Amino acid sequence: MLLKEYRICMPLTVDEYRIGQLYMISKHSHEQSDRGEGVEVVQNEPFEDPHHGNGQFTEKRVYLNSKLPSWARAVVPKIFYVTEKAWNYYPYTITEYTCSFLPKFSIHIETKYEDNKGSNDSIFDNEAKDLEREVCFIDIACDEIPERYYKESEDPKHFKSEKTGRGQLREGWRDSHQPIMCSYKLVTVKFEVWGLQTRVEQFVHKVVRDILLIGHRQAFAWVDEWYDMTMDDVREYEKNMHEQTNIKVCNQHSSTVDDIESQAQTST
Repeated sequence: MLLKEYRICMPLTVDEYRIGQLYMISKHSHEQSDRGEGVEVVQNEPFEDPHHGNGQFTEKRVYLNSKLPSWARAVVPKIFYVTEKAWNYYPYTITEYTCSFLPKFSIHIETKYEDNKGSNDSIFDNEAKDLEREVCFIDIACDEIPERYYKESEDPKHFKSEKTGRGQLREGWRDSHQPIMCSYKLVTVKFEVWGLQTRVEQFVHKVVRDILLIGHRQAFAWVDEWYDMTMDDVREYEKNMHEQTNIKVCNQHSSTVDDIESQAQTST
């Protein structure tokens, strides 16, 4: 098991990001889904938890065979997906990733959002007070992203919002910018297979870090697209994007899912 805590600041408020988060996830999933790979939305509906209250439950299948390193592609089926289950009780969320083909693999993410610059060192005391973990700050303006994902229009150093006047962030922006909020993410990766555990867990954390950096950059760079939306507006947008994304992804996989599950059962 490898546990890390990520802190990602943005020039937004927690209330603003409630809309921005939903918009970004839907648009990003649609953009990244093509030629049978990407994100299929299986379920998205209101959910009530006795402790956390009213929220939203989402289940997705993430098809990503071509994105795996060569050593991983050698041991997984040609058609391969990870199941994502998310419980959104904003400003607290839980996300879990599992794979039926790899029963000893899982990712567990707990997220809390606060209006500060990542200065709350006790935010996960209830969840992981005595667990050793590395704290990693992610800077949406200054940290490098993989070259294939770079777009100047999504670079916070160049982008300036017409609706909010925010943007063109410079080094050290987190020390003085207002407003500012932070996404705190407690990420646990498990791959309990002797000989591969360390390699896989480190690789997955690198992928998680890249995804967090890219997603939070996009959430801010697309702010003018979602800033005037209401919750009803963004839920309608989310519904339309899910339908369009499923069409892009599912046509190729609709006849293969049963085969995948059959392979998984055989392998276990």
